[in-house]
Amino acid sequence: MPNSISNRQTLGGFSSVVCFKSVITGMEEALGEKATAIALIAAGRARGKSLAKTLGLSNSTADFTSIASQLNAAVGLEGTRLTAIEKIVQEGELIKVYCSETVCSAGEPQGSDRKCTFTMGAVWGAMSEITGNKLRGTHTESILRGGTHDVFEFSVID
Repeated sequence: MPNSISNRQTLGGFSSVVCFKSVITGMEEALGEKATAIALIAAGRARGKSLAKTLGLSNSTADFTSIASQLNAAVGLEGTRLTAIEKIVQEGELIKVYCSETVCSAGEPQGSDRKCTFTMGAVWGAMSEITGNKLRGTHTESILRGGTHDVFEFSVID
């Protein structure tokens, strides 16, 4: 996926996971863990909303299989490589997004309490824009703590 905002002729629109993780840990040192999480989730939500709009998914009526495929193309291997979105399922009022290889979990040791703040925020923003609803999001399962995926769960806020 070409990055239209990149003006880097040689290096293009991508940076390393190591550099991104350094931004996160540096922010945590300067601002504290909670303030950093709030900022990264907010930044991710803005990115996700913008992405969904760009993909033409605002207030979409497409099925979640199709939406997962489109989002994965944008943020997975063929896109920005933020994460691989493997599936989106709805269980009653709850929407679950199953991700793997999240940038936030990269390089973390098993058992780490690291949460996927920016990545979850990006998925959260996209799902809010796609569903047309204000959502509450939580990171419920982690590959770092025995899960098969990083799972983000979203519920509608009335």
